[in-house]
Amino acid sequence: MKKILTTMLFAASLAVSLLTGCHGSQGRAEFQVPESLDESGTTEITFWAKNDTNKTQTMIYEKAISDFEALYPHIKVNMRLYTDYGKIYNDVITNIATNTTPNVCITYPDHIATYMTGSNVVVPLESLMDDPRYGLAGSELRFDGPSKEEIVPQFLSECAIRGTTYALPYMRSTEACYVNKTLVEKLGYELPDVLTWDFVWEVSEAAMKKGSDGNFEVNGQKVMIPFIDKSTDNMMIQMLKEKDAGYSTEDGEVLLFNDTTKEILKTVAEHAKTGAFSTFKISSYPANFLDAGQCIFAIDSTAGATWMGSHAPLSDISKDKFVEFETEVRMFPQYDPENPKMISQGPSVCIFNKEDPQVVLASWLFTQYLISNDVQIAYSKTEGYVPVTLKAMESPEYQDYLARMGEDNNEHYDVKIKAAKLLIDNVQYTFVTPVFNGSTSLRDAAGQLIENVTKSVRRKATVDDAFLEALFSDVTSLYRLDQTSMLQGGEEGGTKDLGPLPAASKALIATLCVTWLLIGAYFVREKMKAAGKQ
Repeated sequence: MKKILTTMLFAASLAVSLLTGCHGSQGRAEFQVPESLDESGTTEITFWAKNDTNKTQTMIYEKAISDFEALYPHIKVNMRLYTDYGKIYNDVITNIATNTTPNVCITYPDHIATYMTGSNVVVPLESLMDDPRYGLAGSELRFDGPSKEEIVPQFLSECAIRGTTYALPYMRSTEACYVNKTLVEKLGYELPDVLTWDFVWEVSEAAMKKGSDGNFEVNGQKVMIPFIDKSTDNMMIQMLKEKDAGYSTEDGEVLLFNDTTKEILKTVAEHAKTGAFSTFKISSYPANFLDAGQCIFAIDSTAGATWMGSHAPLSDISKDKFVEFETEVRMFPQYDPENPKMISQGPSVCIFNKEDPQVVLASWLFTQYLISNDVQIAYSKTEGYVPVTLKAMESPEYQDYLARMGEDNNEHYDVKIKAAKLLIDNVQYTFVTPVFNGSTSLRDAAGQLIENVTKSVRRKATVDDAFLEALFSDVTSLYRLDQTSMLQGGEEGGTKDLGPLPAASKALIATLCVTWLLIGAYFVREKMKAAGKQ
C-alpha cells in the first residue's frame, strides 16, 4: 500500500511539474568561475559554427581547434558546421528544452535575447572577462589573447543586453553598395564619394531605357535590374535610421509602422514598378547580376565582397557570363551624406551554461582563443569581414594585408579589401538596433514590408495608404508583433515571468492529478482483493 500511494503522489507531482515547467523557464544555477582549471580528465565541448561554401573558413576553424587543443590537451572541441545562422538559432531553441545546447555558439545578439528566456541558459561574461587568471589577457592563459581594452569598444558594446555582456564579437561587417562605375559613367553620371538615395534612384531609372532592338541601351543586354538589395530587413532599418524615424525602443516597443515607413515603401513601389529595383528573394543574388553587367548598384554585406566584381574569386556565374567593368565599393546610400549612418552586423560568440563549471571554463577559454590574432586575421582575409580587436587591426600582419590590395584576385582581391576598409574607416558612424526577445521577428517584419510591396506592384497592385495599412496589419499578425510586450524578459538576465497559469492549464493539471489518483485507487482495490483471496 505504501509503495502504491508513494507512486501515485510522485506521478501527480510529476504531472504538475511538467506542466508548470512548460509554462515558465527552468534554468541552471548561476555560473561561478572555478578556482582553477581541472586537467585531471578529458573535457569535451561542442562548437556550433556557420560556414557557406568557403572551404578556407572551415580550414581556419579546424586549425584553430587543433592549435587550441595543443595548448589545452585535456579539452576536446567538437565542431558542427551550419550553412545558415537561422538554422543554428532554431536548433538552439529546440535544444534549450532538453538541456542539450552546444557549449559555444556563433550567433547574433538578437538570437541571444531569445535564448535568455530560459533562466541562466546563456552565461553572462562580466566575471569571466574580468577574472585575473582566466579572463581577457589573464595571467593563466596559454595564448596571447586581447585585453578588454583591445576589443573595438563599439563592437563589444553590441554584445550587451540590458547592460550585461552575453557574448564576444567574432567578426564584423556592414552593408555596402558595390557599384558598376563603368555603367554609371556611360549613363553620363559621375560617381560621388558618398551615394545619396536621389542619385541611386535617378541613375537606376536612367538605366531602364531600351533601344529599338528591345535590349537595354546601357549594357546591350536583354536583362538589366539597376538596383538590387540582398537584405531588405537591413535596407528598411538603415533607411529609417537615416531619417531618425522609429523602429523600436530599447524595451521592445514596436515603432516600425509609422508615416516615414509609408513614405519609404511608396518610393520603393515607384521604382519596383518600373523594374529599376528588386530584391534577392525575388530576383536572386545581386552579385550574379552585377558580375554579368546586368546590375549597377548591388547592395550586400561587406562580408560578401568576394562574390562581387569582374574578377570575383567566389562568383557563382560561369566564366563566359562575366563582363569587364570597374567596381567601386561605397557606403550604403544616404539621405544626409554629411551625417552618414551604417549598420554594424556580424557574428558573435556566446557560451551556454552547464552543470559542470569546468566545462563552462573550457568553453570560455576556447571563445577567447577565437578572438586571438591568429584566428581573427586569418578569418578576416577570407572575406570582407573586419577583425573585432584593435590588437589584430593594428598588427603588422594585418596592416601588410591591407597595403597589398589588388596584388591578386584571391587573398588580396581589391574589392574585398576596399569593403573591409570601408568599415574600418567609418566605425564611428555605425549603429545597431535594440536587442530584446522578439527583435528577430521585428527585423524579419521590416524586410517583409519591402518584399511584399515589391511583389505587389509587379502584380499591378496600387500601393496607397489603404494598401499599406492592410500590409501593416498583416505583417503585425504574421510576426506576432502585437505580442511583443508579452515576450520581454524580466530583470537583468532575461528570465521569463509569464504570470499565473491560464485556467485551461490549471484544469488540465487537475484532470491529470485526478486520473492518477483513480489509477492508484484501482491498484489499491485490486491489491486488497488479491490479499482477501489468500
